[in-house]
Amino acid sequence: MSKHIKKGDHVKVIAGNHRGKEGKVIDVSLEKSVVIVEGVHMIKKHAKRSQALPQGGIIEREGTIHISNVKVLEHAAK
Repeated sequence: MSKHIKKGDHVKVIAGNHRGKEGKVIDVSLEKSVVIVEGVHMIKKHAKRSQALPQGGIIEREGTIHISNVKVLEHAAK
């Protein structure tokens, strides 16, 4: 049912707190039935200091959205 959404598609969120927002699909997980959409459902993640992130701090990144809550507006060009 949900295999019609692919990485790179332009989608619109049709349900939930982020209803109406649009963006490009960054990642799709069919096993978990979730997608990650660019600029939608931003979450804050606390990061410990590491070599990659010397200061540590709070990182803002996209969270997952259930695949049934998004609608394809435009398929990615092949």
